[in-house]
Amino acid sequence: MKASRLAAVGTVAATAVLALSAPAFAHVSVQPEGAAAKGGYTVVNFKVPNESDSASTVKLEVSLPADHPLSSVMPQPLDGWTVKVTKSTLDKPITAHGQKINEAVTKVTWTADGKGVQPGFFQKFPLSIGALPEDTDELVFKAVQTYSDKEVVRWIEPQKKGAEEPEHPAPALALTAATEDGHHGGTAAKDASHTDEADKHSDEHTDEAASAADSSDTTARVLGGVGILVGLAGVAYGVLAGRRRTTA
Repeated sequence: MKASRLAAVGTVAATAVLALSAPAFAHVSVQPEGAAAKGGYTVVNFKVPNESDSASTVKLEVSLPADHPLSSVMPQPLDGWTVKVTKSTLDKPITAHGQKINEAVTKVTWTADGKGVQPGFFQKFPLSIGALPEDTDELVFKAVQTYSDKEVVRWIEPQKKGAEEPEHPAPALALTAATEDGHHGGTAAKDASHTDEADKHSDEHTDEAASAADSSDTTARVLGGVGILVGLAGVAYGVLAGRRRTTA
């Protein structure tokens, strides 16, 4: 093979390696801890990788979907970070637990107190959210990542159906079908139900065992009494027989 061809092959191979090794996955994403069932509550983690070779991620802003406002949004304390929750008045009030809610959390901002997310590392930012909407299959968030060198990356581009992934896709949370009990803690409720049922069966078996034990004890007492009577009868018979022999 000629040197020019070797060079061309090498260039193509190098390009392919770079393309395959490019951090296509290295964007801000959101994943639930467990299932994200419609109508329920869940904890989600916003995974933030650092794509810079020299700067650290020092700030993350997550905007919650305005078209599907959430009645409950609670951040978890995170060492090395200060969190700010921003609420806004809703254009259209929502109903939760039978009450109308006129405002909801629209943005959560984490700001680093120290070094932040350094090059070569990633950080998870957890949120407890709910109740998840029942009229959509996903929630789309918008995230803005700020580096220590003032670079700002906006992960706000929605993924269009059938199209290639955009350069800076917005984090999207896929929702699963609602649980059988409708909304909250379906699995926990089922586990509690199974536990109560098991306790019920256990109590029934205990009662049956106690009843059997009482029955056995009663039977033993009856047999014992009969044995005593038989023994006394035998003794009386022996005494009478002895007297008869003596008289004779």
